[in-house]
Amino acid sequence: MTSRRLLTPAELKPLLRLAPFELDGTRRRLAGAYTVGDLRAIARRRTPRSVFDYVDGSAESEVSIRRARRVLRDLTFHPSVLHDVSTVDTSTTMLGTRTDLPYVFSPTGFTRMMHHSGEVAVARSAQRAGVPYTLSTMGTTGIEDLAAAAPDGHNWFGFYVWKDRASSEEILSRVAASGYEALVLTVDVPVGGARLRDNRNGFSIPPRLSLKTIADGAMHPNWWIDFLTTEPLRFASFDSWNDTIEALANHMFDPSVQLEDLAWVRQFWKGPLVVKGIQTVDDARRVADAGADGVVLSNHGGRQLDRAPVPLTLVPATVAAVGDRCEVFVDTGFSSGADIVAALALGATGVLLGRAYLYALMAGGELGVDRLNEILAGQIARTLRLLGVHAVDELTPEHVTLP
Repeated sequence: MTSRRLLTPAELKPLLRLAPFELDGTRRRLAGAYTVGDLRAIARRRTPRSVFDYVDGSAESEVSIRRARRVLRDLTFHPSVLHDVSTVDTSTTMLGTRTDLPYVFSPTGFTRMMHHSGEVAVARSAQRAGVPYTLSTMGTTGIEDLAAAAPDGHNWFGFYVWKDRASSEEILSRVAASGYEALVLTVDVPVGGARLRDNRNGFSIPPRLSLKTIADGAMHPNWWIDFLTTEPLRFASFDSWNDTIEALANHMFDPSVQLEDLAWVRQFWKGPLVVKGIQTVDDARRVADAGADGVVLSNHGGRQLDRAPVPLTLVPATVAAVGDRCEVFVDTGFSSGADIVAALALGATGVLLGRAYLYALMAGGELGVDRLNEILAGQIARTLRLLGVHAVDELTPEHVTLP
């Protein structure tokens, strides 16, 4: 039989150590987040449904994003053991600049809608983490204001060609004058994708007050208080808008853009030029031949053409075709440091992240993005160690197999 007795006070003492209580509610909330999925769950609780669905959703039946996530889920790593991984180097070189981590924060529109601190919060956190941040043409912070807020950051600019070419030329001139390091030209939005969650939610820019949003506001009072008591949500690069995202894209973006327009962009932008939205190896060759410094294999996070190719699966062939002439980046579906390591092993220069940092921003503002960078840095370093690799630059295709 088991004999029982009460523990003595001396024996109980080490078991009763209470964790210090964090007074700051945001820090306390974020301390329990260990993955991008955890940040997403917090964001979902704290943000109105229409805003969360704008970030979380994709086009039509959302097949593209599910496929991308499934490929990342089902890939296989091939570790090698008995290597000295007491230290690991997570830095890499992108477009001639050394960065502390091998990812880029992608251009996303309307960022102040997700949290009132918006693009500035993301850029400052990116600056501290040593990763590039890409301000969108559709951003809610001005080109010059963002550069001033993160003067030591790796600031990139996400550019759409508008029907109004004179306004596009003015934006390019401002970007160059503000010292941005790279231009990311997005080319996969000749028209807006059919984002059905937004349509069903009655989502618009700015959010409209209705019985539905008022009811939702009762469930998310902090978001609405911030929205109604801070600077009005405005686009920084053009006049205000009051309709759906799809209508905005159809109104603003030039569907006649062709390969020859890269030469037009080059008249106003002399720095590194990355073309985002490439979905075939042939198109990667075309833009490389036209002088692009980089391509982003991307289906816009599944938000444009549904059932498009999974960008990660295109990395090996694209690197083989153009890797000697331009850098190959990839996005869509990435939600962990291990995902990023897999893309690098296949030959990608870096990974662009969008939803991940927007979840973090919704979960906790600038502190939330800081927490995301901590999570990803830890996951990347741990994955390198477990693969038996002590530097990002040592990854090879032998370390991973796609499903």
